[in-house]
Amino acid sequence: MAVIATSPTTTDSAQEMDQAGRRRRPPWGRFRLLLADAPTGAIVIIAALVVVAVFAPWLAPHDPLQPVPGALSTTGPAWETGDWNSVLGTDFQGRDILSRVIYGTRISLAVGLVGTLVAGSLGLAVGVVAGYLGGLVDQVLMRIVDAWLAIPALIFAVFLAMVFGNKLGIWSIVIILGAVFWTRYARVLRGEVLSLRERDFVRLAQVAGASRWRIMRRHIVPNVANTWMVLASLTVGVVIILEASLSFLGIGVPPPAPAWGSMIAEARIPLMAGKWVPVAAPAVPIALTVFAFNLLGDWLRVRLDPTQRNL
Repeated sequence: MAVIATSPTTTDSAQEMDQAGRRRRPPWGRFRLLLADAPTGAIVIIAALVVVAVFAPWLAPHDPLQPVPGALSTTGPAWETGDWNSVLGTDFQGRDILSRVIYGTRISLAVGLVGTLVAGSLGLAVGVVAGYLGGLVDQVLMRIVDAWLAIPALIFAVFLAMVFGNKLGIWSIVIILGAVFWTRYARVLRGEVLSLRERDFVRLAQVAGASRWRIMRRHIVPNVANTWMVLASLTVGVVIILEASLSFLGIGVPPPAPAWGSMIAEARIPLMAGKWVPVAAPAVPIALTVFAFNLLGDWLRVRLDPTQRNL
């Protein structure tokens, strides 16, 4: 009687096949495929910004808050003066521009990411509650959102900054930015929840006796996470622009912190004298940061939306 031996290769292959007969990819393979599809330019820029922000004390050649010893105020870049001790020159107080740009990366990323998290968390809570509960709760919350959205973001942020001031330092700006942008999340997520609450899995959870809060936490929130991630990635760039605008107006991150917006404001007089480096030094990182996060957000929108994927 012949014994048929099953080869290890056949067994392994069978274990890698799912119920639909398709070969499964190991987790590391899916992650590698995801990175291969990601926008390389955006990933490189964001990774470089994170590295600069984390290692700012080691990358900055000088103290960003103190004048460079022996340096004059408002000096030109090294390729004009020959002084490579200050590569991009110094500002009107003799502080090294390159060091202030490097430390400004830390402030802008912190404000952008934390402000986005605050806005997203508040908008997620309001959108899920309004969309699932409906009725009077939905009407009241959405009328508040409509009134909030009717006010231009910059004007509203300036108003909040003038009212609350900088009592909490950089955290005041984070709270202000979160208060400005949470309505975008609430409006979009509420519309998605209105559709999800009619789905079969939600109806089955209701029949099984699950509470409203459990259904929202276990069944609604995970199904709007993809939309939330796309909105968050697209909001980071807008938040950084608004923070730079507030700092430019003098009501953002309090001085002498090296915020990119305040650096542009301080460089207006040198710009009138034909010195463009003090303006370009913080303006270029702002543009690159916004470009990278917007590109990442567009990629996530296509990647996480099944209707827009390529077959």
